Amino acid sequence: MMKRSFYLNQIIRRMHNGEIKVITSIRRCGKSVLLFRDHLSET
Repeated sequence: MMKRSFYLNQIIRRMHNGEIKVITSIRRCGKSVLLFRDHLSET
């Protein structure tokens, strides 16, 4: 599994600014892995 710490840090930094975040990309590219396995498992 590839670590995407740059993208995850960008999302975390903007998490509580009151705006809605939408992560879009092609299918099966790791969007869920980025959020759930990397971030939510650590908190």
